[in-house]
Amino acid sequence: MIVTITDDFDLEKIINSGQCFRPRKLSNGSFLFITGDKYLIIKEVGEQSFGVNCNEEDWDNVWVPYFDLNTNYASIRKKVHEDDSFMIESALVSAGIRILRQNKWEMLISYIISQRKSIPAIRSSVEKLCSRYGHVIAEVEDEIIYSFPSADEMKNATDEELAACGLGYRVSYIKDAVITVNSGHMHLEDMTALDDETLFEELKKVRGIGDKVANCVLLFAYHRTGRAPVDTWIQKVMIEKYNGENPFTVYGDEAGIMQQYVFYYVQNRKGLG
Repeated sequence: MIVTITDDFDLEKIINSGQCFRPRKLSNGSFLFITGDKYLIIKEVGEQSFGVNCNEEDWDNVWVPYFDLNTNYASIRKKVHEDDSFMIESALVSAGIRILRQNKWEMLISYIISQRKSIPAIRSSVEKLCSRYGHVIAEVEDEIIYSFPSADEMKNATDEELAACGLGYRVSYIKDAVITVNSGHMHLEDMTALDDETLFEELKKVRGIGDKVANCVLLFAYHRTGRAPVDTWIQKVMIEKYNGENPFTVYGDEAGIMQQYVFYYVQNRKGLG
């Protein structure tokens, strides 16, 4: 099936934006995305035209929401303040990034894993978890694609098994999250109804989740685009470009989108100059 996307949409930038750890580029130039038990193979085939392996129903009900295609990101980029040259450059270079609407449990675990790890190392640990505890979704290019394991699928995970996934000191945090969700003490879907601050505090009740991880989960799982996580890269930007001030708060509900533009920009420049 061929779909048309007229707004900002760059698959390469999306998979390298730091917000997702399973999507990747395949050897034939197409891109693989996974959410729940669904997977998508998508490839640009012309200007604003993309070939996808799904049917129209899945495209409309799964992938349009996943890629946040009902939001106009080109218009959001135009809201960058004209006196902020660094943000203008970041948004220009990063045009095409969108905030994906990702699985809540997957984001909770992925961002617990993310602490003090490089993006390639996070991806490696996540895939090891999937192949060990997830279930088979499909076979793509002679490779088996696994789901991200549910809390129930991980309920019997041992310390040794989790450590073998490269989790290090995070093993106890992962086990606490599994127990918390399986026990019914935390209902991730029901928490959608909470306001940002209440949700933020609820997430921090899980061991190993501090401010940065909680804000990442809010942004990338609950689509609270007003949240702009501050990691070491963003902290450096704030110090070197904004006199220690947070430049995102002035953008209100679009602060998290601006943060992603800046994060991608500095990650790919590997220096602020």
